[in-house]
Formats: sequence, structure tokens, C-alpha cells
Amino acid sequence: MDQTLAIETHDLTKRYNDFVAVDRLNLSIRAGELFGLLGPNGAGKTTTVLMLLGLTEPSAGTCRVFAHDPFREPLKVKSITGYLAERTGLYEDLTPEQNLRYITKLNRIPEEEARKRIQEALTSVGATGYADVKVGKLSRGMRQRVGIAGVLVKKPKVAIFDEPTQGLDPEGKNELLELMKRISKEGGTTVLLLSHMLADVQHTCDRIGIMLRGKMFALGTIEELRTMTKEDWVIDIEADDIPPKLVHDLSSLHGVKGVDRSGKVITVRSEKDIRQAIMEVFLSNRAVPISLRARERSLEEIYLGYLGER
Repeated sequence: MDQTLAIETHDLTKRYNDFVAVDRLNLSIRAGELFGLLGPNGAGKTTTVLMLLGLTEPSAGTCRVFAHDPFREPLKVKSITGYLAERTGLYEDLTPEQNLRYITKLNRIPEEEARKRIQEALTSVGATGYADVKVGKLSRGMRQRVGIAGVLVKKPKVAIFDEPTQGLDPEGKNELLELMKRISKEGGTTVLLLSHMLADVQHTCDRIGIMLRGKMFALGTIEELRTMTKEDWVIDIEADDIPPKLVHDLSSLHGVKGVDRSGKVITVRSEKDIRQAIMEVFLSNRAVPISLRARERSLEEIYLGYLGER
């Protein structure tokens, strides 16, 4: 196993009788990376996390967290990871501060250091004003913030968040996503984000994995995922003077499936990126485009495309 990686799996598999929840998963996540894991319910995301945390045993294959085996070194792995499940698991008859103090005691954090961390964690999620209010009386969104603080108070090397923005208003959601970026880029924490909020993942994560039926079907940056799909490229070109021959020349380019013109805008649909060839056609016709851009497919479009194909 590569000790420079935060998370590494080789043919990781989990079976429940005849049902395969995770099927030979191979995944490497770099230290300090903010990684988004997408997939519908039953795709195997949470089962993968449970194996990484040593909470369920693999049927086959291996996994490591900073080179530590979750089953041979469970306490070590738990000491360097923080996990916010879809249900926060807070004690409702305790205050946020008491909940976090309990976490620091479980992790044997010295009293003085614990007080400092609790204050920092509550401040970072905007929950200091509710430190002495019992969790059972808090709103759903504030409970979520406190749950996130419970992860941060450990100052983990790996932080795992399962649907962390649920229950948060738009402002709170944006604050949380910015917080994840900070702890990843400034604090060097590896963040694994499980979410159905595709726009959040697209604008937050360094790389994205799409799991379906226990398998990793796609993995890469948003740009890499765009190139992996079979969807056509759609390129819009705006120009003041468009010679008739230019449209004909564009239609003749290799890979072009259609060319449409509407006023000053030409739309080219092709099976690959041909922006360089389009520029050459314009120059050969002594024309200069005002703008030339490819329409970028959103992560939601890419994700739904994979669901439809599989």
C-alpha cells in the first residue's frame, strides 16, 4: 500500500449473502484531496465508508487509511478519521458543547486543548450562540452544524461527510462548502464527501467518483468526466461576417454531426472537441469569431447520463 495516499482500496468487496454491495472497488484518494462520491441509494457508498472505518468487514480485497488497516488497527484508524453519518448521532439531552466535550474525552484530548478545539469547532460552523442549548431543541440545520463540529473537533487527517448540507439554508450550505475547501486546502485534511447535491459536488470537489451497483463507473475531475461520456460536443461561435462558404466548410469537418446558424451565431454539434479546427476554418475564410465556446455539461447531466446508460 502507498503510504502517501490517504485512502486506498484494492478489489474491495462486500457481500451480504447473494447481494454484492461493493464489487471489487479500486480507489486511491490523495492526502489533502477533496473527493466527491456520487451514486443512487444502494450504490455502495456508505458500505464503502463503513469498511474504511472498520465498522464492517470486507468479504474480499483490502483497504487502507493512511496505510493503516481498519481491522488490524481499528483504534488507530478511528483516531485519525472523523465521520458525520446521514443521521448526526448527537445526544439530544446534552448541549453542543457537552456533546463535543464527550468526543474529546473519548479521543483522550487533554482538557486545555479540548476547550480550545471545542470553541474553534463551534465557531467554524457558526454554532457558538447555541453552545448551551440542548441539541433536542435545536433546528435540523443547527443540529447538522453541530454534527460537523463533532468531526472538526478531532482535527482528523480524514473527514468523511455523508449528505452534510441536508437541512441547511442556502447561506449555511455555502458556508459549509467553503469550510470544507478551507480544511482541505489550508488544513491539509482529506475530505470525502458523499452527496446527492450534484451542484455542491461539482463546485467543491477536486475529483468525483460515480458508483452504481457497487462498482465505480466513472472517476476523475469534472473535465475528465465530460470527456468520458459519449454525448456530443456543442460549440457556439459568434461572428459579425459569416461567408456562406464558411458554414459549408464547417459542415465538412471530420466528426461534425450538424451545423446550425441563427443570425450571428453558428452552433456546431460534433462527436469530439474540434475548436482548433473551427478556428482554422474561420481563418481560411478570412473571418474572425467574436467568441467561441463549448457548452459545458453540468455534473447533473453527466450523472444522469450514466444512470441512463447503466
